[in-house]
Amino acid sequence: MQSNALVSAVEPPWYRQLSADQRRAFFATFFGWVLDGFDFTILTFILIDIQKSFAVDAYLAGILGTVTLVTRLAGGALAGTAADRWGRKWPLMISILWFSVFACLSGFSTSYAMLFALRALFGIGMGGEWAAGMTLTLEHWPPRLRGIASGLLQGGFGWGFIMSAVVFTYIYPLLEGYGELAWRSMLWMGIGPAFLVLWIRSRVAESPVWLERQRHLRERGVSDRMSLVRIFQADTILTTAQTSLLMASFMFSFYSITYWYPTLLREAGRPTLPYIVSFNVGGIFGSYVCGRLSESRLGRRGAATVAALVAVCVVPLYLFARDSWVLILGALLIGGSGAGMWGIVPTYLTERFSTAARGVGAGFAYHMGAALGSFTPAVVGALRDSGWSLPDAMAVCIVAALVLVIGMLWLGPETRGRQFDATEVY
Repeated sequence: MQSNALVSAVEPPWYRQLSADQRRAFFATFFGWVLDGFDFTILTFILIDIQKSFAVDAYLAGILGTVTLVTRLAGGALAGTAADRWGRKWPLMISILWFSVFACLSGFSTSYAMLFALRALFGIGMGGEWAAGMTLTLEHWPPRLRGIASGLLQGGFGWGFIMSAVVFTYIYPLLEGYGELAWRSMLWMGIGPAFLVLWIRSRVAESPVWLERQRHLRERGVSDRMSLVRIFQADTILTTAQTSLLMASFMFSFYSITYWYPTLLREAGRPTLPYIVSFNVGGIFGSYVCGRLSESRLGRRGAATVAALVAVCVVPLYLFARDSWVLILGALLIGGSGAGMWGIVPTYLTERFSTAARGVGAGFAYHMGAALGSFTPAVVGALRDSGWSLPDAMAVCIVAALVLVIGMLWLGPETRGRQFDATEVY
């Protein structure tokens, strides 16, 4: 009898504590972010081809990443505002459909200007997917598991990066004999995520926190104002500013680490796949570990700080080692730390804003950070055009960005354990 009581008192694994609705909400956002990651990172493998096709220098090639990061802000603000007003689910579906269409159309570009415009439009959908999707999932999950959900969700981008590396390694070579068709095909594959929308529409439930808020508003006989206004009011604007600058430092670090990395490998005559896979396996595992550690006494800030410090230490292994196995180890370690620290981001941002403005607050901060950090690819490209070696340019930007991440983290409060309140009225 005593033994049975002890067994029944043991808490089941966290993944068995989730309802069907919670699991489906997670997978809707996770797979959307995986495919979003594929559509964005596949471009980094074909920068050399684009430079040749349109006769542009490294700076202009880097700007293709910059414009996507800038327009993500518009997507995050629009979809986040819509998610606060009309629910999280529909803005998520529209955003996935949007970025899929423009990712695919990018492959039909007849000029650099056309490609630039289509990548700008692609960024709007990319920004919207994060703003609506992360909020949808984290409002479904119980507070004690948000750190785990956050780490797993953010790691989805790493799975997308691995997918693009696999496609480039095994499909691109089969098409090289057909000229420009090779790199254009990489972009045409971007239409795939559109089919995810059908499943989300039929199987995924709306956020229970958002639904409870709407019920509360009806009972009070009041209606919401535009939530975008809310994040600039006196009691919230400092939160908006600090989280936006924090995300700018995160973006600066990530794109310093990743955007030119496939080019560095190709120019060194190295196969991209083992290094990209190593980096992203580290990132996927590191995001989960960082998210899980953020539920401990370290909290959100402490877990990310530890990861950032480790990343600073492994930069030489990542960029300057000569032996292949050391470079692969460096990629794994900087993935686990420099990409792994992102495991706290979705939950930290959603916990900083009230339910009334959570979609737009988290979405705006994340993508304002992307916009502010968007010049990183171009900065690295410009340093390279001015005579710096690519490893040196990347290293300086990576270390500077990681120091900024640590500083900005500790300018904000700890958020571990915060509850989502659906009763606020403004």
